[in-house]
Amino acid sequence: MMSHDLGSVAAGLVADGKGILAADESIATLTRRFDKLGIPSTEQSRRAYREMLFTTSGAAEFISGAILYDETIRQKSLGGTPLVQVLSSIEISESDEADFRTSSTSTIISAISKSEFRT
Repeated sequence: MMSHDLGSVAAGLVADGKGILAADESIATLTRRFDKLGIPSTEQSRRAYREMLFTTSGAAEFISGAILYDETIRQKSLGGTPLVQVLSSIEISESDEADFRTSSTSTIISAISKSEFRT
């Protein structure tokens, strides 16, 4: 396993031209969006939407991290790979929504811990 220090992880999250993707839309929020487009809001359609966001060609060039909704953390890609692993495989740090709502300190610590940071 690779370990990262706090400074390098924090620098990666705020690298020039990169940002954090807020993919923490709740089921209710996605249902409202999908309803406007005539798309049924099912676990499969929400997974497909999130998978599309994460696997779009070149996404990792612009996304340093992702905030995830609880449902997303448990979802797997169409191929069976957990979506969290999909993000990690393209070097995007992930964190769950609750971590990002508590404080800026826990945001950084959560992203670091999920990037295999060890003290």
